[in-house]
Amino acid sequence: MAGERQHYYGKHGTPQKYDPAFKGPIYNRGCTDTICCVFLLLAIVGYVAVGIIAWTHGDPRKVIYPTDSRGEFCGQKGTKNANKPYLFYFNIVKCASPLVLLEFQCPTPQICVEKCPNRYLTYLNAHKSQDFEYYKEFCVPGFKNNKGVAEVLRDGDCPAVLTPSKPLAQRCFPAIHTHKGVLMVGNETTYEDGLGARKNVTELVEGAKKANGVLEARQLAMRIFEDYTVSWYWIVIGLVIAMVISLLFIVLLRFLAGIMVWVMIVMVILVLGYGIFHCYMEYARLRGEAGSDISLVDLGFQTDLRVYLHLRQTWMAFMIILSILEVIIILLLIFLRKRILIAIALIKEASRAVGYVMCSLLYPLVTFFLLCLCIAYWASTATFLSTSNEAVYKIFSDTACSVAGKTCNPETFPSSNESRLCPGAYCQFAFYGGESNYHRALLGLQIFNVFMFFWLANFVLALGQVTLAGAFASYYWALNKPDDLPAFPLFSAFGRALRYHTGSLAFGALILAIVQIIRVMLEYLDQRLKAAENKFAKFLMTCLKCCFWCLEKFIKFLNRNAYIMIAIYGTNFCTSARNAFFLLMRNIIRVAVLDKVTDFLFLLGKLLIVGSVGILAFFFFTHRIRIVQDTAPPLNYYWVPILTVIIGSYLIAHGFFSVYGMCVDTLFLCFLEDLERNDGTAERPYFMSPTLKRLLKKTNKKPAES
Repeated sequence: MAGERQHYYGKHGTPQKYDPAFKGPIYNRGCTDTICCVFLLLAIVGYVAVGIIAWTHGDPRKVIYPTDSRGEFCGQKGTKNANKPYLFYFNIVKCASPLVLLEFQCPTPQICVEKCPNRYLTYLNAHKSQDFEYYKEFCVPGFKNNKGVAEVLRDGDCPAVLTPSKPLAQRCFPAIHTHKGVLMVGNETTYEDGLGARKNVTELVEGAKKANGVLEARQLAMRIFEDYTVSWYWIVIGLVIAMVISLLFIVLLRFLAGIMVWVMIVMVILVLGYGIFHCYMEYARLRGEAGSDISLVDLGFQTDLRVYLHLRQTWMAFMIILSILEVIIILLLIFLRKRILIAIALIKEASRAVGYVMCSLLYPLVTFFLLCLCIAYWASTATFLSTSNEAVYKIFSDTACSVAGKTCNPETFPSSNESRLCPGAYCQFAFYGGESNYHRALLGLQIFNVFMFFWLANFVLALGQVTLAGAFASYYWALNKPDDLPAFPLFSAFGRALRYHTGSLAFGALILAIVQIIRVMLEYLDQRLKAAENKFAKFLMTCLKCCFWCLEKFIKFLNRNAYIMIAIYGTNFCTSARNAFFLLMRNIIRVAVLDKVTDFLFLLGKLLIVGSVGILAFFFFTHRIRIVQDTAPPLNYYWVPILTVIIGSYLIAHGFFSVYGMCVDTLFLCFLEDLERNDGTAERPYFMSPTLKRLLKKTNKKPAES
């Protein structure tokens, strides 16, 4: 037996030996993984440099303001279009062209206008009438009425027709849903184009249906905003209630964890038992019915799955499967009952630890703030990088043209050879780009931006995990709790993590960031290959995505436990990861049981918190209940504050339970270390709680009296 035990430990590392100087997280420690710390600092300096370069060359106005055919902004102060905030398309039907997907620009002239057209006019009818002054507002700047109708429309100086439009995102879209004479989708009203041809209204707006379909979204957004302005006070109260319930649930876990786990187990057994009984009753009911004895093989595959419910063989299969599950669960309970009790005791102990280190519940706010900084820097840098290109003009033509798609200069195009080769073509702003070294490096800079975001975000999460692990480890290794608990354990752990282990945190975050950037690239390639018919390539891509997803999950699990060992012993990342992995492998069954029990409790807690607060919000905002003399404000959509409260409650509960989960994992590793290090003698006492000692039948022997 001793030989087998030695062989087992040889496979999964060596157990920790007793160290008389060890009394919890080591205070006299040195810096770890210094090289990674240097790399992180250099990467941050490079990231700041990329941000400065992007901010120097970028122009966010290209995202905020629409751009006309000459690349000039609409509505931008200090420009000639300062009083023209809206972009008008001469022929919006052409926006449905496939060219839009390639060039990100509609192949039709576009100008900045002071307001969108509000009446129906054609150029043919307006050019010799009193409406022409109004019509000229939607022609190219500087247009002079010295050409014939055909020449004006050929050169793209004026639109062929004006239709009543509404602004959306500072762009004029036809007002399809209208009232009293304004055009409507599906209406058979006809109009004359600029050359007198009769056309259908639906044809005019066919390419803009999708854009106009979201015109209602503007009104929807305004109503939602109004709902927030009158209900924000009650939303905040709902989120405060969610926070109180989350805290109360964590406190009650100290007393109710065991009851909830065993009730859950009994409920699962009863549900499976009822399922077996129901399957047997259906199986017996179908005895003697015509066609019920046909086998599944003879019936074959049927698209209507309800057909299978009329076969006795189907219910027999269900009954066998449920019976096997029932037997497996009962056997697991018989053989793993002690480990389940240990898991419950650790969860109760975690509740006590959180109670003694209450400030740990506020630490997710620090993590949230730092993550917001990372997201804000990444988003702003990405925006400036994507807008740091120069205006590129290309030749557009409605007919076949050999020079269509080539770059051009709008100032010299009318007198160029390209204009003579394609008389109907025009030089128009296409997109922002460039041919310099900087512009060619933009894709690489964007990838570096995403990679640094992953690295820094993972570093922030790692810092939080090490800080919480250090605080809760201080609690576990205090022999007389809470008297031996050090003052301000959370702040001490935070200082140790930044002072000594920035490099180790950067190392773990770097490994995870590399895997995540590979997954992003695989997703990008998968999107590019979706149109391909190569089944092998699709299969290979699916396998790679699955493998890297699993690898990311494993690395997150390994990093989490490595950070706990770093917080306790102050070792480097690789040593901590190895020791944590072998320690868990030596107790793999306990790991599995604790993981599933805690997962259930966290799921139950989140459902309880979100469900209770959501139901309360539903009854309140639908005027089913009143709080004292106050009642819910009148709303356009009562689901707006209800969904906000539900989502906010889930995020709050997740923040509380993330702290609690880190506490459970830390105490579990400390518990395993405690079993390997100590034996209960006066020189090597156990640090675990009395409940755990009682479950394991361990005791601390009192020192012999002299």
